[in-house]
Amino acid sequence: MRAVPRRHGDLGAGLEALRRLGAVSDLLFLYECATRDVPQLRTIADRFGVSVQAASHTFRGLARRGLVELREGRYLPTVAGVDWLHSAFESLRVDLADRLERLPIVRATRAVAGAAIPAGAAVVLTLEDGLLVARPGRRGPSRGVARAAARRGELVEVERLQGIVPLRRGSLRVVTLPGPAISDPRLVARLAAVLTATPRGLLAAHGLEAYHLVGRAAPGRPVVRFGIPAAAEEATRLGIDCTVVVLDRDAPRLLQPFERSGPRAIDFVSVRLPG
Repeated sequence: MRAVPRRHGDLGAGLEALRRLGAVSDLLFLYECATRDVPQLRTIADRFGVSVQAASHTFRGLARRGLVELREGRYLPTVAGVDWLHSAFESLRVDLADRLERLPIVRATRAVAGAAIPAGAAVVLTLEDGLLVARPGRRGPSRGVARAAARRGELVEVERLQGIVPLRRGSLRVVTLPGPAISDPRLVARLAAVLTATPRGLLAAHGLEAYHLVGRAAPGRPVVRFGIPAAAEEATRLGIDCTVVVLDRDAPRLLQPFERSGPRAIDFVSVRLPG
């Protein structure tokens, strides 16, 4: 964002400066005087929905700073006032443009049809197992209109989006296994019991030994082997619970990327054998 020169020592840049300085009323008052015929303060007070006393207080503050004056029966900005007005609005324009660039506004999207959807039907959007799902309906935190008909399971284009899809942060659980016991058949049974308690979500295994044990403890379940930190971060961000199995000696290396990405809650489960 390019810098905007400060004027009169009382304006920084953009929305934060106006909020900090309490200058919004001053800016609006001065704008009214510059763009409208203002013969009395009641004109401004009525437009802002404030008392005449409040409008008078704003006028006196601006007048003391040499930004506005009463001239020929009209409230008018001075040369310095016009200069400040232009500087303030330019600062706001640049600040808002920068904020909008970082705030993606989505007007249309694609989703998986959770049921048969006629063309032009109102739909409600939800996030299910990390997938955006559309179903016919009008009540929900995120809504839109189907551009074309779709059968259940097909992709449907949704336009005229309103609202926000609520996101629940998925949990991250790290299951550690004792390295010296990887050949003990009881370890597979213990691990199977732990994994059976959480049958849904993303399952990952860090390292050859952990992957081999998970394959025996949870046959048939898809297991992520590579890029585990990135996969777990994306999955939990989309509301999917994630379980990562790792030997205890390899856990510190696995957790390093999570520590670099910032603090987060991790549930640790240590699998141990009796005796």
